Amino acid sequence: MLQHGFLRVATAVPVTRVADVAHNLTQHIDLLRQAEDNDVDVVLFPECSLTGYTCGDLFQQRTLLEAAEKALLELAEFTATGFRGVAVIGLPMMIHQQVFNTAAVLSDGQLVGLVPKTYLPNYKEFYDARYFSSSATRLNDWAWLPSLGYSVPFSTKLLFQESDFPDICIGIEICEDLWTPKPPSSDLALAGATVLLNLSASPDTIGKHQYRRDLVKQQSARCMAAYIYASSGVGESSTDLVFGGQCLIAEDGVLLAESERFSRKVALTIADLDVQHLVEERSQNTSFNAQRVRVSADDVLPFTLPTDRNRAALRRPNPAHPFVPADPATRSERCQEVFSIQVAGLAKRLEHVVKPTISIGVSGGLDSTLGLLVACKALDVLGVPRTKLHGLTMPGFGTTPRTLRNANALMAALGITARTIDIRTMCFDQWKAMGHAPFGLDLNNHSLDSFTSALSDLPANQHDLTFENVQARMRTSLLMNTAFTVGTGDLSELALGWCTFNADHMSMYNPNVSIPKTLVRSLIRWVAEAEFDGTARNTLMDIANTIISPELLPTNRAGDNLQNTEDSVGPYELVDYFLYHFLRWGTPPAKILYLAQQAKFDGTYTEAELRHWLKLFFKRFFSAQYKRSCLPDGPKVGSVSLSPRGDWRMPSDAVATAWLAEILPTTLVAVPLQGRRNR
Repeated sequence: MLQHGFLRVATAVPVTRVADVAHNLTQHIDLLRQAEDNDVDVVLFPECSLTGYTCGDLFQQRTLLEAAEKALLELAEFTATGFRGVAVIGLPMMIHQQVFNTAAVLSDGQLVGLVPKTYLPNYKEFYDARYFSSSATRLNDWAWLPSLGYSVPFSTKLLFQESDFPDICIGIEICEDLWTPKPPSSDLALAGATVLLNLSASPDTIGKHQYRRDLVKQQSARCMAAYIYASSGVGESSTDLVFGGQCLIAEDGVLLAESERFSRKVALTIADLDVQHLVEERSQNTSFNAQRVRVSADDVLPFTLPTDRNRAALRRPNPAHPFVPADPATRSERCQEVFSIQVAGLAKRLEHVVKPTISIGVSGGLDSTLGLLVACKALDVLGVPRTKLHGLTMPGFGTTPRTLRNANALMAALGITARTIDIRTMCFDQWKAMGHAPFGLDLNNHSLDSFTSALSDLPANQHDLTFENVQARMRTSLLMNTAFTVGTGDLSELALGWCTFNADHMSMYNPNVSIPKTLVRSLIRWVAEAEFDGTARNTLMDIANTIISPELLPTNRAGDNLQNTEDSVGPYELVDYFLYHFLRWGTPPAKILYLAQQAKFDGTYTEAELRHWLKLFFKRFFSAQYKRSCLPDGPKVGSVSLSPRGDWRMPSDAVATAWLAEILPTTLVAVPLQGRRNR
């Protein structure tokens, strides 16, 4: 139970018979049995679920009220053995000589507390004030129930808290309470409730389901909470209205699950809540914490959930590519927005420096392509000719014919000023001046041509960090000596430190700085389809399908690239998955591993491989902070950013010991750890 902070909740909609409490009780028990079979912790029923919401003046009949109270006690007993979680039931109750519309909280065979409805709609089709009293008119915060022989807490301020996991804290409101300008759930959240429940009976009219969905999502976002909403189904009276049984489970603005409307069968809608996410979000939000509400100890009621739940799989969305929406329409909208932010940021900076001539390195790879596309669009919106953009492709010892061809074709298609500068001679001379012998080859015994030939004959997996860094820094030197330099490095590379210090890690402005690698590829494909056709589109698609490589190690005689970045740092779909959960939610490493094991990645990874790449991610992330501490300016695009001036501030000499220790020891898979690029 509660593995990694997950809480399983469910909404339960019985097929109600109006005023037939005995039938409705049977339906409740059947649904609770189903919930137990599905290892559910908390089950929420609709408003007045034991009687039906559409009883009208029958709510004033003692026969109905006593039958409902008797059924409630049977359900309470059932939670001692038949359902071992928390059940929240809706029913009318006579208390203090008034009839209240209440939510009853049952757990471990007990009636833990009663929450009365506050706002009673009495307009149009609603007549709640005819039958019920508002919570504001109750005489005190306790309800004496003769059938029980004791009093139970009776208040709208009640919080139901798990004894061993206090972050699981439940607050309750009823139907109309949510639709008011100041819902009680807002104060409950500020008082500490992370899970908000709403028992509802909301009739369906045209378009209302969408408004209801938006309302639930917004309240969950505003309260930084989970919001579970259960509404009455088609068993309610259809004299004047129809009830569709819409049930919604939202978490921090995201809809996790929704029921089928107008179902004629009992319906259980299940989702797993991530309470740790909610707590992490609240702990960082100063505006939320500035409005906290003090809580009386008498209003906090404990309950205990079983610890032997055995859940094979999560019941919640767990996208393998969290930065890239799976839905094509949503992905297209996301790409358009991201690209617009990048363009707006660069255009503002270029406008500030009086529309200078700009330079950008074009390698034929993903990042430089995206940076080039953004730079062209920025010049377009400023009314500056693209000829003021100098694209430099700088082939070196690892450049392949494919990337060089794509770089030149793309620059020609975009109409910029293109230049090709072969950096091999300059690098060769610099190594000689340094007295460096790349791969053990004495340069005094070689010309450039013989040296290049010798490189082509090297065995695979030969590495020389100085050989790589000199090339990377030579390119940056040429770019910065040409014009105002637009950077191209992405968020994933910065997280891993996969950039050469004071080389591809530096520029005058970088529009890619908060774009993760998986999104870079999607952006290029989106631009190709939205903006281009013919040769230009084909070139962009070929770039999007090229393996990711810095091309800093020698090619073989056939011109093949022998340096695949993902062999060194791990598949970027894993890197971005780890990055998202670590930075966005502060997710602990063991939990990231647990989530990754259930995500549906493009590749197939064993547990040992996931553990290996996760360990490497944390090692590289901690060791690379010094590079992030001196980043150039660039726009924040999404919820994850590593700007040292904004979202992420970390000492460069922090150590990853605690994070690595959390990932249980295992035998690492045999994956080479070459190409650190840490100088």
